[in-house]
Amino acid sequence: MEIRVQSEAFAAGQELDTFTRRACAAGAVVSFTGVVRDVAGGLVAMEIEHYPGMTERAIAGMAEEAVRRFALVDALVIHRYGRLAPGEQIMMVATASAHRGAAFAAAEFLMDWLKSRAPFWKKELTLGAADWVAARQEDEDQLDRWRD
Repeated sequence: MEIRVQSEAFAAGQELDTFTRRACAAGAVVSFTGVVRDVAGGLVAMEIEHYPGMTERAIAGMAEEAVRRFALVDALVIHRYGRLAPGEQIMMVATASAHRGAAFAAAEFLMDWLKSRAPFWKKELTLGAADWVAARQEDEDQLDRWRD
């Protein structure tokens, strides 16, 4: 299992190749890469803040839960912070398991958790404003499906 919180960009294809080689005992690998979305057409950048140490521990705990819950062979979570432009990669999740169902479910579980509970604070910068991104009910609803 690998967790990285970093400011620098990453190459999703290279990360996936490395992860897949490392998870050679798996029969399925699933990955997801999130990018900065310019919904209104006026986004200049997104600034992402976090508390070093606390963020990594929180993500590692949830990744450990995913490994246990879905019997994963391996898991990878990369999440960036700092100032990101529209189209830049924010995060990547990769999961490896014996079968595709568990790999897909684990990836969704991790993505839902990252979206709703990971300790990141996001601010959208436009030409005329800077607004913190608020929690969305849809994201909470997605997370609820994983509760025991």
